[in-house]
Amino acid sequence: MIHKVSIIMATYNRAHFILETLESIQKQTHTNWECLIIDDGGTDNTKEVIKPILDNDNRFQYLQRSNAYKKGLPGSRNYGLDLAKGDYIIFFDDDDIVHPQNLELCVNELKNNRYQFCRYLRDVFFDKFDIDFNLSKVYTSYIIGINDIEKVLKNELTFNSCAIMWRKEVFLKDRFQEHLMYAEEWELYSRLLSNNIKGITIEKCLFYGRKHANSNTGEYFSGNLTRITSKKEAIKLVTQNLQAKNLLNKNILNYLAGFAITFRDTQLLKDILDISKIPFINSVFLTFKFYRYPIWLHYKKIEKRLKK
Repeated sequence: MIHKVSIIMATYNRAHFILETLESIQKQTHTNWECLIIDDGGTDNTKEVIKPILDNDNRFQYLQRSNAYKKGLPGSRNYGLDLAKGDYIIFFDDDDIVHPQNLELCVNELKNNRYQFCRYLRDVFFDKFDIDFNLSKVYTSYIIGINDIEKVLKNELTFNSCAIMWRKEVFLKDRFQEHLMYAEEWELYSRLLSNNIKGITIEKCLFYGRKHANSNTGEYFSGNLTRITSKKEAIKLVTQNLQAKNLLNKNILNYLAGFAITFRDTQLLKDILDISKIPFINSVFLTFKFYRYPIWLHYKKIEKRLKK
């Protein structure tokens, strides 16, 4: 049985990048796939640019996001999930490059019914893609499970959306939160792991992300209010989920509260403390850290200047 993979690609005004991405998908050594291109209401000429591929390869489908789903990346991906016919699901972005063995190696790993997902390494590039693919099928691997949630949340174990293939069944109950405009993957994937699913990591780079300032991540680090507000909401959702499943340990709580401290958001800190139901003394300690932070930051700046 040759398992089918559903590639879900949300797109928005990326006519200048998407063709190169689709061409890299066409070069996959595993050929039983469908690629659902979900346009999130873009205004450029994406459809015209990719028309030759759509006309000559029926594995690609171009669709406008249904109004039954909210505008944005999460809504577009949820729409794709409802249309997907494959055994496995993978999310690709519309401006990246896929290693030709990506689908093949992940499908081979997922033939082992112990695993609900297959994670692999991801690299980044700027401007023109000029990387020679490593075509070796020799690599090491290790298992990921519920005990790795803390590492995932802290990005010590990165869970980039485009670097994981999932069994379709893991999305039967859990979907992207459509009101989130940033950190929606971070929130969902920690939630999936909290369901005690198990996966495998391939220690091989199978995806290449294009870095540019107009990405959601670039906007977040540039101080975009929409992205920052979404991150705060995602933090509260993560706290709620882990608290409900008795997985909110001290290290994770301190890490999540740290966002409120660096954001200087007293309401976010209050919400985290209320959700976590921690003892009063612990609450006082985190509140103290909140008000001490500006003094600590000022000291660090002075220390840095003195070292120079």
